[in-house]
Amino acid sequence: MASEGLAGALAAVLGGRGLRVQSCDSKPAGEPLAPVRLRKNVCYVVLAVFLNEQDEVLLVQEAKKECRGSWYLPAGRMEPGETIVEALQREVKEEAGLHCEPLTLLSLEERGPSWIRFVFLARPTGGILKTSKEADAESLQAGWYPRTSLPTPLRAHDILHLVELAVQYRQQARHPLVLPQELPCSLICQRLVATFTSVQTVWVLVGTVGMPHLPITACGFAPMDQRGGIKMAVLRLLQECLTLHHLAVETKGLLGLQHLGRDQTDGICLNVLVTVAFRNPGFCTAPKETVPLQSSRAHRPSCARGQ
Repeated sequence: MASEGLAGALAAVLGGRGLRVQSCDSKPAGEPLAPVRLRKNVCYVVLAVFLNEQDEVLLVQEAKKECRGSWYLPAGRMEPGETIVEALQREVKEEAGLHCEPLTLLSLEERGPSWIRFVFLARPTGGILKTSKEADAESLQAGWYPRTSLPTPLRAHDILHLVELAVQYRQQARHPLVLPQELPCSLICQRLVATFTSVQTVWVLVGTVGMPHLPITACGFAPMDQRGGIKMAVLRLLQECLTLHHLAVETKGLLGLQHLGRDQTDGICLNVLVTVAFRNPGFCTAPKETVPLQSSRAHRPSCARGQ
């Protein structure tokens, strides 16, 4: 019966569906973790990439004093009480005047657990494109521009890579559609599908405290965790149950994303694919394609107060 429950959980996670977080198998040493709260100990940013049939990109012209007149993709900070999709739709409406729906998560970028950006490929579903006559504190205007001839100045050039990710996904999707699953979580944590391949068998790491389950590790907020990024929590859990100096550990990407945002549940659970292999590369096999999980150690764009 336990194996059937575990098989169902694995199928759900591999299929992009979520599972409630009941407890964590690994937590940082020291004081108990405080619940995650937007505007207090975490900042989530949403960003949308829109492409039309003419190979044009939707950009907005910034109104903020620090970068007024420059161009960027629609983006902004999530507010308490919002789901990720609600935040995306609000920011796009405020900055570009359009209603939209997300198609898939393209990338998740992080600078430690306290700053995470969700990058979506999206499509407009209505609304009227914002013109200079509707300029306000959110943006001066919005417009469609050829991908190969974007307006200048750009607020930051990090969007060029994101636009290319969107183009590549439209041409040949390298991972299934991934959209946030609305499930509550009080911490920032990661549920691991940690695989080890030997000859013709794929082994999956299983937590055995209580019913067998996919192990979950909570992210810490100490300076070392911020510098090392959310992968630190993955390595901590694996170090607690494996001898890592004989093994190579690689985070391949996201299988799914869980967040609710309501009732003061601002935490997120990332369902992450991790490969564990002997350092001999001959044992490695190609994993399932996933959403890129990127650690951004560069300075934030100069106008990043809201984005």
